[in-house]
Amino acid sequence: MEQELRNKVKDAAREYYRKVYGQKREFDYIPPSGKLLGEEELLNMIDASLDMWLTAGRFNREFENKFAKYMGVKYALSTNSGSSANLLAFSALTSHKLGEKALKKGDEVITVAAGFPTTINPIIQNGMIPVFVDCEIGTYNIDADKIEEAITDKTKAIFIAHTLGNSYDLDKITVLAEKYNLWVIEDSCDALGGEYKGKKIGTIGHIGTFSFYPAHHLTMGEGGAVITNDPLLYKIIMSFRDWGRDCCCPPGKDGVCGKRFSQQLGNLPFGYDHKYTYSHIGYNLKITDWQAALGCSQIDKLDNFLKIRRRNAELLTELLSDLTDYLILPEVKEGVKPSWFGYLISVKENAPFTKQQLVEYLENNKIGTRQLFAGNILRQPMIVDNDINFRIGSSKVLNSKELNEEYYKLLPNTEFIMNHTFWVGTFPALGEIEIKRITNAIHTFINKKIGVI
Repeated sequence: MEQELRNKVKDAAREYYRKVYGQKREFDYIPPSGKLLGEEELLNMIDASLDMWLTAGRFNREFENKFAKYMGVKYALSTNSGSSANLLAFSALTSHKLGEKALKKGDEVITVAAGFPTTINPIIQNGMIPVFVDCEIGTYNIDADKIEEAITDKTKAIFIAHTLGNSYDLDKITVLAEKYNLWVIEDSCDALGGEYKGKKIGTIGHIGTFSFYPAHHLTMGEGGAVITNDPLLYKIIMSFRDWGRDCCCPPGKDGVCGKRFSQQLGNLPFGYDHKYTYSHIGYNLKITDWQAALGCSQIDKLDNFLKIRRRNAELLTELLSDLTDYLILPEVKEGVKPSWFGYLISVKENAPFTKQQLVEYLENNKIGTRQLFAGNILRQPMIVDNDINFRIGSSKVLNSKELNEEYYKLLPNTEFIMNHTFWVGTFPALGEIEIKRITNAIHTFINKKIGVI
């Protein structure tokens, strides 16, 4: 009876989806990012709702298993956002369970200033010093050749994002990490499904992080994941995610470890309930089963989503290739297979127009654009208006109150990106019609500027 009723509800939802959302959407305004949901996602979410479980449950277990298998790693943990994934990954490296390898306040972490704030925030929130290394123009990733000169005896980790799905040089970074005994966190929130020399981005460092916000390669609405092959890191990340507790029992389950009343930890009495024993200063950053249900359906479509994103990026390159006197198009290094969260374009310094002019023209013609997130994060009020310590390359440790134009010159390519670079969409709801609208608008704008029309 229960299954029969459940099927009736899902049949009605299927009919609703097909009548309300079943037609291909035509874009008036072409957004730079977005989600693509089908009836399978709706049915999964309804299935989860009918369970009346509310928190992470059977769909979450299924998703974590599917995601680990897709990435080819031993462990995957879901969380409520990509930003939380970054916080968990970095906080895990401060755990006392890591002994001498644990990060401590005052340690330095290699990163970049051209990116999203939540790659930087966990470094600052944990009392450490971000060390900003300049980027390359074209890949917009960290210039791996400049990392070593920024390393000191206080440097303990490298924490950087793969820019819009295009991998940085993991060979060089891995060599440096081994040479200087550094942790590597691959912020892959914008790079799910991308590859570096046949390996999936996010699987080469010690920890990989991902975002499932609606703009990303798959969506849970809000959601994220952390992956690793290290069993100790897995347990530590889980602890930080689940209130900081020492126990690994999932919600609603007791005694999974078999040691619930047979341990003595901290200064607690012997046998104190392991389910209420806490080994870290943690958070509650779990997801709901509704989100996981959505993710279970989305991950089955991921390879096709990636195929469309790559096709859209290839078409953008093909249709804009005659404008390279004025524009810098994305560069892909040998061995890299990007997953193209978006398509980056830079306006050359000698072009007869500015990025701002081109972006405003596109937006006025209903084509969405985005900056490369914070531009130069050292110019953002989050840094300038707060008491933050950091280094730039091989500079001394600086305080945000010392910032001036001379220091910004230490990151010339980051400054270029802030002033000259933007991106347009590649997400799977876009097709050839939308891509040609984008490129035609860019051609029209430039032709007007150079006097062709």
